[in-house]
Amino acid sequence: MTESETDPSAKSFDDLRAGAKVGNSEAQYNLGVAYAEGTGVPLDAAEAVRLYRLSADQGYAPAQYNLGGMYRQGQGVPHDDVEAMRWYRLAAEQGFALAQVNLGLMYANGRGVSQDHVEAMRWYRLAAEQGFALAQVNLGFGHAHGVGVPQDDFEAVRCYRLAADQGNPDAQVALGFIYSTGSSVPQDDAEAVRWYRLAAEEGFALAQVGLGGMYRQGQGVPQDDAEAMCWYRLAAEQGLADAQYNLGLGCAHGVGVPQDAAEAVRWFRLSADQGYADAQHNLGFMYDAGQGVQQNDAEAVRWYRLAADLGDAGAQYNLGTMYGTGRGVAQDNAEAERWYRLAAEQGEAMAQVSLGVLYATGQGLPQDYVQAHMWFILAASRLTGEAREGAVGNRDRVAGQLTPDDLIETQRLAREWEAAHPRDP
Repeated sequence: MTESETDPSAKSFDDLRAGAKVGNSEAQYNLGVAYAEGTGVPLDAAEAVRLYRLSADQGYAPAQYNLGGMYRQGQGVPHDDVEAMRWYRLAAEQGFALAQVNLGLMYANGRGVSQDHVEAMRWYRLAAEQGFALAQVNLGFGHAHGVGVPQDDFEAVRCYRLAADQGNPDAQVALGFIYSTGSSVPQDDAEAVRWYRLAAEEGFALAQVGLGGMYRQGQGVPQDDAEAMCWYRLAAEQGLADAQYNLGLGCAHGVGVPQDAAEAVRWFRLSADQGYADAQHNLGFMYDAGQGVQQNDAEAVRWYRLAADLGDAGAQYNLGTMYGTGRGVAQDNAEAERWYRLAAEQGEAMAQVSLGVLYATGQGLPQDYVQAHMWFILAASRLTGEAREGAVGNRDRVAGQLTPDDLIETQRLAREWEAAHPRDP
């Protein structure tokens, strides 16, 4: 519910009741707010609805908006999105900004009406032009992503800035991200930090994790792992999975906080339980290695699988290894090959090595030295140190099994694969 335009506590309830009784729409509305919030009277949603309706039927826009909200939330009346839309529209057509932005949300989410992003943006724009920050944020998002309006980076930044200047944390985080990546403005890490900090200091978790990332990378501020972990912790304690994962990494490796494997497991688990793939992968590794928790292959497989099913390449590789070695699952080369391939196609170099080994030895799939050589070429181009030496050794050993024409073919296949899978900058 919204705050009343006239604070009910500023008038005696006798005056409000008297005004409501004689049909004063503002009095009916304000008395409805009192019942909806339990302010000075017993909480009574049904009575609030009755009073809102009396006021709304006289065309009082705040009452129409609040009545729409009661239908949307199912308070005092059965939940009914269609009826909510009807009342929001009546208020929105009178220029009531809260109703306009909520009508936009109903169109955007297809609640009570067929989903229509163009119509959603139309209503957001009307509210945004009245200075309503949430509408400005939503309109900015539409322009940033071309949803319901033409994609327009300049307009997106303009809308976000209008909302951010009013203290809207979603807009401040959006600007922080835009300036940190240079996605639609010249990259400016100091400006990114400024916007992240404004929202972070107000306790906004997304901004806290963004600011933590800037300290972790030394972007726009001096590099400071301890400060990064402080911000991650603030966001993690609010339940943000990304922050919980990053704090877990810090605890696992002693970066910015004392090394503590058990504490790392605790944070990884909190994040993993929210479906965060990186945390699931790392929690699987902790069980695999017996770090911070009793070693348990079956539990490692469970967490690797959850992350692998979400497309985490490292988890896919590790799960393939568990199948290949029969740890935590029945040994199964065909299943190992399936997971190695999924990871290898994402550029996971160790999975490319393992897939090459399966081709070279004919385990889980027909022996194919051309395919093996191709995967070893790709892996060697990505790895460093001893791991690269191993891939190069495998590549050169397999090369001895190939004809000159075969070697030309493997080079061609590797070039085609690289062209189809461009590396991240």
